[in-house]
Amino acid sequence: MSTEAIIVLLSLAGMLAALIADRMRPGMILFTVLVIFLCTGILTPREMLEGFSNKGMMTVALLFLVSEGVRQSGALTQLVKKLLPQRQTSVFRAQLRMLPGVALISAFLNNTPVVVIFAPIIKRWAAMVRLPATYFLIPLSYVTILGGLCTLIGTSTNLVVHSMIQEAGLPGFSMFELGKVGIFIALAGILYLFCFSRRLLPSARPDQALPDEGTPQQEGTQKAGTLHVVEAVIGARFPGINKSVKEFDFMRHYGAELKELRRGGTAYTRWEGLSFREGDTLVVLADDSFQRAWGESSVFIMLANGKDSEPASRKKRWLALLLLAVMIGGATVGELPSVQALLPAGVKLDMFFFAAVTTVIMAWTRIFPPRKYTKYISWDILVTIACAFGISKAMENSGVADCLAAYIIGLSRHYGPYVLLAVMFLITNLFTELITNNAAAALSFPIALSLSEQLGVNPMPFFVVICMAASASFSTPIGYQTNLIVQGIGNYKFTDFVRIGLPLNLITFFISLFAIPQIWPF
Repeated sequence: MSTEAIIVLLSLAGMLAALIADRMRPGMILFTVLVIFLCTGILTPREMLEGFSNKGMMTVALLFLVSEGVRQSGALTQLVKKLLPQRQTSVFRAQLRMLPGVALISAFLNNTPVVVIFAPIIKRWAAMVRLPATYFLIPLSYVTILGGLCTLIGTSTNLVVHSMIQEAGLPGFSMFELGKVGIFIALAGILYLFCFSRRLLPSARPDQALPDEGTPQQEGTQKAGTLHVVEAVIGARFPGINKSVKEFDFMRHYGAELKELRRGGTAYTRWEGLSFREGDTLVVLADDSFQRAWGESSVFIMLANGKDSEPASRKKRWLALLLLAVMIGGATVGELPSVQALLPAGVKLDMFFFAAVTTVIMAWTRIFPPRKYTKYISWDILVTIACAFGISKAMENSGVADCLAAYIIGLSRHYGPYVLLAVMFLITNLFTELITNNAAAALSFPIALSLSEQLGVNPMPFFVVICMAASASFSTPIGYQTNLIVQGIGNYKFTDFVRIGLPLNLITFFISLFAIPQIWPF
């Protein structure tokens, strides 16, 4: 094994250890690895920076803004209210109305804003109809993931793999190509949740006793008004991450009193030995200015104060939905060969084109505040994606991808590509549960490409299985941000995700192994 290959393997091992230990944000960890590859000559500066100008990465950035525009238009808030029964009902009937609709929405919008909007509304609705919210919040997160399997834009991972395929000189995915297998996984997953969520999820996970809404301001505070209970999920830019709760003066920073911290199904009201972590849910007493000041900040992923936000105008709601429909329809039609033949050279009506146009129109029509557009983009995800391309290139340049592919082939020499497809699913799915979905796809892609080349088979089945496995993060709350959000607001334990999520991982595994080779033959 060459010196370069050893450096790459050691760097990847260190990267995995740092990601699992959560030493810093994933984007910076991956960027550190890129710098090591640059210093050792494994990557040229051009190769290191190629991911930062990649069309797929830029498309993900634009889709963050499109999703934010739809969120701020109020269209999703109005939709979820129509999906939820407004009178006494059963868990099954409520899920029957809610889950398919949420899956359909998440096929075309970023998962996080869908969960951020729906989760607090569903929690309030569940209390109103006297059903346990715990029966709905994990299924909400799971169906957003399942819906994302069905389209090219359903999750950033699909766009990352699509761009890597194009970088390798092969045709990527069309808008609904992944839906050929994703729809079967989504339907099976929703049916599984219908049948087993009530048996596998806790019937209740009560909150600690908190003051009622409308508590008068405490003497000595400067702001007038009443205090309300607010649930706040800590985001990446919260300055107190990894700091002691006792030492970090939450009241001084945010003008709100911290009453409770929820993590892993446990509610803490004493702060000895406790530090803040990303994804923690804080229960605070705050006045209305807290929501206004921090509602659009990435300091908190979600704020819920038990009230509906002020609805946007009907005109903006319909305009946002119209733009979304035109973006999806335009990108789908623009991929048709008959349409491409009519276009001038250099013009391509793909998702990047329509996402860019939609973003500009949303900004100029003020569907989202154009002066604050940088707040709505998850920069760490973009840096992670950009670095993923460089890491993939380093694995190819050093020969690590070929070595790993040859080793896997050697283990499964007598069983054919079907077993190798299973191995690729398990490797990718393990990575996505432990680290992040985009990093998992980046590590798996060059191995899949080398596997197909050494076997002399069609690489597309391996690329599709990476998309399915990288998104199938059901067994732990740490693999997907939406799982972290509902863990806090539903006060779930880690074992709740293992109990209901592991069978869903297996469902995705077996359907993928059966269906993918039938649709994309080796």
